[in-house]
Amino acid sequence: MQLLLVEDDATMRTTLQRSLARRGFEVTAVGDGLAALAEISARPHDAVVLDLSLPGLDGLQVLQQARARGLRTPVLVLTARGTVGDRVLGLNAGADDYLPKPFDLDELEARLRALMRRSAEQQEVRPAAPAEITLGALRHDRLSGMFYLHDEPMELTPREQALLRSLLQHPGRALSKEKLYEAVFPGQTEVQYEAIEVVVYRLRKKLADTGVSLMTLRGLGYLLKADA
Repeated sequence: MQLLLVEDDATMRTTLQRSLARRGFEVTAVGDGLAALAEISARPHDAVVLDLSLPGLDGLQVLQQARARGLRTPVLVLTARGTVGDRVLGLNAGADDYLPKPFDLDELEARLRALMRRSAEQQEVRPAAPAEITLGALRHDRLSGMFYLHDEPMELTPREQALLRSLLQHPGRALSKEKLYEAVFPGQTEVQYEAIEVVVYRLRKKLADTGVSLMTLRGLGYLLKADA
């Protein structure tokens, strides 16, 4: 059972890694959000244990970006933020379960095994997600996270990647500014909604004359389509 543990406290990380290993889990442990996203992209895991208070990208941002990239692995949020509001935020961001600190190790193990069991049952009847998404000359490799245009790698900022990824995952469907804001600026409540228009403008310029258009549908949002 492959488990990814994301915990910034070194003592807690080492203790949990050893304790879970003794219980039959093969644990990879990292201490910050960027390392967590890199590990999630690099190899599959059976479950992720994710702390919210992380340096760099916090846990909510990691979770939202990982889900936007197509992560279907069950995620258990393990954190000292134990209020109802914090739990709702975590679950809405894509968490499958939530266990506040301090916690009992037996309960953590039981919850992890239950998550893995449900995930395995769902995968038996759910078709596998495609490794690539294509739209006209545009191609997205879900495993590497790379975007290609006419088979040439695209130079995109992280925010442009998040926007393009969200649009590609909903072909033929307009996404609202609010929905795209959540994907591009996860957890950044100080950023105005209008900031998404800047990212759209820059991405639209990079797609100009490529056969793929980023359209604005008044009152509905934005739509990515291949030109006829």
